[in-house]
Amino acid sequence: MKTLLFLVGAAAAWAQAADPVVLTVGTEKITKSMFEQIIGTLTEQQRAQLESPEARRSLAEQIAELKIMAQEGRARHLDASPAMQAKLVLQAEQVLANALYQDLVAAKPDDAALRAYYEEHKNDSVEAKGRHILIRFAGSRVPLREGQKDLSDAEALAKAKEIRVKLVAGGNFEEIAKVESDDTGSGANGGDLGSFGPGQMVEEFDKAAFAIPVGQISEPVRTDFGYHLIKIDSRGAKSFDEMRPEIEQKVRPEMGQKAIDALKAKATVKYDDTYFGLPAPKK
Repeated sequence: MKTLLFLVGAAAAWAQAADPVVLTVGTEKITKSMFEQIIGTLTEQQRAQLESPEARRSLAEQIAELKIMAQEGRARHLDASPAMQAKLVLQAEQVLANALYQDLVAAKPDDAALRAYYEEHKNDSVEAKGRHILIRFAGSRVPLREGQKDLSDAEALAKAKEIRVKLVAGGNFEEIAKVESDDTGSGANGGDLGSFGPGQMVEEFDKAAFAIPVGQISEPVRTDFGYHLIKIDSRGAKSFDEMRPEIEQKVRPEMGQKAIDALKAKATVKYDDTYFGLPAPKK
């Protein structure tokens, strides 16, 4: 018997050491595992802010304040009124419903559904890689470069046409962009714009960039920034494997909503339209 009591006491001591109480508020005790479960309910950004001991202690102080106030609320029987009871039940169900939604969207999407989405939205996966030379005009959204003349619209167009002639004749696009482009950001890199998809550029630029043949120089394209000479180095659709993470992110919420709609379709729901002041539905 003494051996049994010793083992029980040892087990209790071990359990207490493995999961110690880290916060006590009145008679309520929060263990290490309970505190970490609370942290687990926070967003990724909020959890990232709890790396320091000071931040975790600050969270404990907030929890303590919350519990102190809740304990006083119960002591004053504020939780006993029908209105408060209804509110507490509704809040609990909102938390549970949100947990269900997160569980539904966490489900692994069907591979066939992902591929079908990819084929249906293939145009959205088109990506172009190119460069441009910008010639600004007075009133442009691009600031005037130091030492440069503030060209009129007609002067900027004429200059853009002159530069295009040089490029078509074999001029080095990158070198000319470094000297002539008023887009100083891309100009310093030979006019390089990197990769971009449909809709990422202003409308006029976007339309031209996805229409001109690869490797050719566009006619001057006017936007609020000025006149652009565009050269597309490559253009094509991303593969399914490249698009898969993005597609999953888009499909998961749709899957969750479909699952919710299916639950609603199976459920038996009746409304008293007389109470809501609505006409009774036609049979």
